[in-house]
Amino acid sequence: MDVKIPAGLTDGQQIRLKGQGLPGPGAVGDALITVTIATHPLFTREGANLRIELPVTLYEAVLGAKVRVPTLDGAVSLAIPAGTSSGRTFLLKGKGLPGKGGAGDLLAKVTIVLPDHKDPALDELMRKWRDANPYDPRKDMG
Repeated sequence: MDVKIPAGLTDGQQIRLKGQGLPGPGAVGDALITVTIATHPLFTREGANLRIELPVTLYEAVLGAKVRVPTLDGAVSLAIPAGTSSGRTFLLKGKGLPGKGGAGDLLAKVTIVLPDHKDPALDELMRKWRDANPYDPRKDMG
């Protein structure tokens, strides 16, 4: 049997199919379908909004860049401003789940990802930069 699943359902909600159940004394019953929403490899759901972890390189975060962000409708371009820290979240309006009241939003959280291999040139650059520009991002943590 084909069932049309309405947009905006949440995990555990039920759909009633009137007259599609088993026959009983004097009538045919209703079929009840309980919706279970599978996890997605990229997106997590918060109501109609979606969240995604967006990996960027160190140089994209420092210098700024345009990066491709996957959405349900296909990838879109997002401008990452120079000096973006890991953890910053960008809002992509209307790129979440469709629903009765309109589409939700996509929240893309930046994660700075370093190269898999050790790079002596990067290590040397960071040592020089650290020595010339010391700062403590945890100074207010006690």
